[in-house]
Amino acid sequence: MRHAASRAVLALFFVIAASIESFAAVYEVGPGKPLATPSAVPWESLQPGDTVLIYWRTDPYRDKWVVTRTGTSAAPIVIRGVAGPGGELPVIDGSGAVTRLALDTWNESRFIIKIGGSSIPADVMPAYITIEGLDVRGAHTPNTFVDDAGATQSYVSNAAAIWIEKGEHITIRGNRIHDSGNGLFVSSADPNVSREILIDGNAIYDNGNVGSIYEHNTYTEALGITYQFNYFGAPKAGAGGNNLKDRSAGLVVRYNWIEGGNRQLDLVETDSATIHGSLSYRQTFVYGNVLIETDGAGNRQIAHYGGDNGTTSKYRKGTLYFYQNTMVSYRTDRTTLFRLSTNEERADVRNNIFYVTAAGSTLSLLDETGILSLTHNWFKPGRVSTFGTLAGTINDDGSSVVSSTPGFRDEPGQDFRLAVGSANQNAGAPLAAVVLPEPGVGYEYVKHQGSKLRSNDGVLDIGAFELEDGQPPPVSDLAITTSSLTGGTAGTFYSAALAASGGIAPYAWSLAGGSLPDGVSLSSTGAITGTPTQSGSFPFTAQVSDAQVPADVATRSLTLTVAVAPPPVLALNITTTSLPSARRNKNYSRAVSATGGVAPYAWRVSAGALPPGLSLNASTGVIAGKATAVGSYLFTVEVRDSRSPAVTDTQALTIQVNR
Repeated sequence: MRHAASRAVLALFFVIAASIESFAAVYEVGPGKPLATPSAVPWESLQPGDTVLIYWRTDPYRDKWVVTRTGTSAAPIVIRGVAGPGGELPVIDGSGAVTRLALDTWNESRFIIKIGGSSIPADVMPAYITIEGLDVRGAHTPNTFVDDAGATQSYVSNAAAIWIEKGEHITIRGNRIHDSGNGLFVSSADPNVSREILIDGNAIYDNGNVGSIYEHNTYTEALGITYQFNYFGAPKAGAGGNNLKDRSAGLVVRYNWIEGGNRQLDLVETDSATIHGSLSYRQTFVYGNVLIETDGAGNRQIAHYGGDNGTTSKYRKGTLYFYQNTMVSYRTDRTTLFRLSTNEERADVRNNIFYVTAAGSTLSLLDETGILSLTHNWFKPGRVSTFGTLAGTINDDGSSVVSSTPGFRDEPGQDFRLAVGSANQNAGAPLAAVVLPEPGVGYEYVKHQGSKLRSNDGVLDIGAFELEDGQPPPVSDLAITTSSLTGGTAGTFYSAALAASGGIAPYAWSLAGGSLPDGVSLSSTGAITGTPTQSGSFPFTAQVSDAQVPADVATRSLTLTVAVAPPPVLALNITTTSLPSARRNKNYSRAVSATGGVAPYAWRVSAGALPPGLSLNASTGVIAGKATAVGSYLFTVEVRDSRSPAVTDTQALTIQVNR
């Protein structure tokens, strides 16, 4: 009986989840689309599964907004840029940007796009939100913008292109983030700790302020944060900030290209008791990255781990697991690999290439303190322990590979993959047990913002790239892995992606039989999109071919089910036609109600005025307070629903205030 009840609950859950997804909205922004600018999007009322599509246009969009809404794992809220014909990303320019007047947030001078922290929409912990495919720029002084009250303000020095003030399960993917004080800023202030942040495949560069050390390409503090497949270019010329500065627990930095900055990595202490108390605060993983030190760029240290505010009790006091990275320094003076803040910070350093173009003696391992353990790394001859006085400990097992050159394929062209015959081939050690099976090394960075599977011949090479020995990796059979499709609704935009495995990418998709509903099509990339004009069940056969010559081909039978369009929305109508009298200086609370339209509603007084001391709640429609003056007060209330464009209704009302 218990199992039957559990199955019933699960069935109800999936019905509800499918219902939410089928009614999710798609807001299209751009030339010839229903909405002209991002400011026309009802950011204050986004629902789980909603998608905002911002199409490229030749001129930048000059808009800024806040998202304080909650998606779900199955139905995230997605804000997606749709690229132009040449792959151009839609530009969101903070200079001269305007804010949707229906929003009400704070710290407006600190962002172009913000997640979390607002009065309208109501302040909640945002969750399951994705921002992808946008070019966000211009959050810096002396640029100005129009705030949510219609007033002109200037950005402050630490403004960010994208600011996650608080949020959980947030993904920032495939964006170009530049020309701002901070590029990306992630906050955590107890109890509002940001959690599970993914920063994936972005280009982040040219941020910071000239002459200042306090703004960075990224500045993050969260409980669980992963950087992967990003291109980090140099910060703004003359700026003193770091490339990636972080104060998180559960930090993973993998498969990125990080070039320039005061330091490439500045991994320091948190002020959050929640983050500091997490066991993951004591473990940081940095692997598979290309780290480039440019000549004359700021601090000579590549990675700083521990803390920087002098309160050592807050420092990380854990282990930096630093493995399978390729570091290249073009400095003509000196390069230092690690600054470990105290002797309670450790670094487990294995299978890295540490290459300086100057003499090998220009490279030091430590600044002064910390416990550094080395195994199977590559160096030029002549490295030193420190340029100062060593107060820490270096445990070197003697397994270093030492030669005059690391054996790159094309060093002048910055192709740091290994050439055949490199001394780093098959010279790596097994990874530390704590990093296996995850975060073990599975991928490689591809210039730029890309990735590929790292080949595996059973013995690790040293560095961020695995030499394939001239032999192609084994190819598994091509297969379509999509086994079913979510349903659609007639008259509602539909989007799904077919997936395959095996063979050799890229794949090409087509229909081998059957048909999709009118209005829906399958692209060569495997995307099924469109607005179905009919309901019913539509069986079809999907076909995928790979890039081999001759190509392998796989097929799979699938069905797209399209539900009947939901009934039309009833007319919006205010049902309250009169209100009871109030007494002076006595508590008063009455709700104005409406039916029809699309909830949630937004209320306001559009004409006349409420009695002094009473106010109308914009979200609930409740008129409440203590009236302070006797009299008869005639006013008009307006209700606005959540459609785009919104529909409104008005009603004239009177409140008599007696003694």
